[in-house]
Amino acid sequence: MKRRLPLKSTAISGANPLRAMTGAFTASQELAPGKGPIVLYCDLAVDPTREQEMLHYFRKEFRPAAQKFNGYIDVKMLKFRKVVQGGPAPASSINYRFQLTYESEEKRQEWIASEVHQRVWSLVEDTVVNKSYLVLLTDSV
Repeated sequence: MKRRLPLKSTAISGANPLRAMTGAFTASQELAPGKGPIVLYCDLAVDPTREQEMLHYFRKEFRPAAQKFNGYIDVKMLKFRKVVQGGPAPASSINYRFQLTYESEEKRQEWIASEVHQRVWSLVEDTVVNKSYLVLLTDSV
């Protein structure tokens, strides 16, 4: 079979084979900050005795509810392993990073203003030791 031949020839030419095959956007079509998806990060100090409870609520309540909202792209709960490079490291009590991606900040605001969000986020947040956690809002560029 010669299915790989187009990928090899595209790679040899210096083109990105995935962009070439999928028609992904080019550099001239890239979005300006505030005009594309946003990614929100929360660094959480989850009570170690309640980690499984938090993961249960995240997987069974929060994620399914978020997926139903207009503008939703992705949500992840990431467990810290170690700092590989740079610093300062997060406080030793920070053991999870929540990551939410939405089509726009306006659509994320609609989601967080909803009664559903208030209910399902409180289930997760109740397992967090310090409620004044770091929240970072970023633009995809």
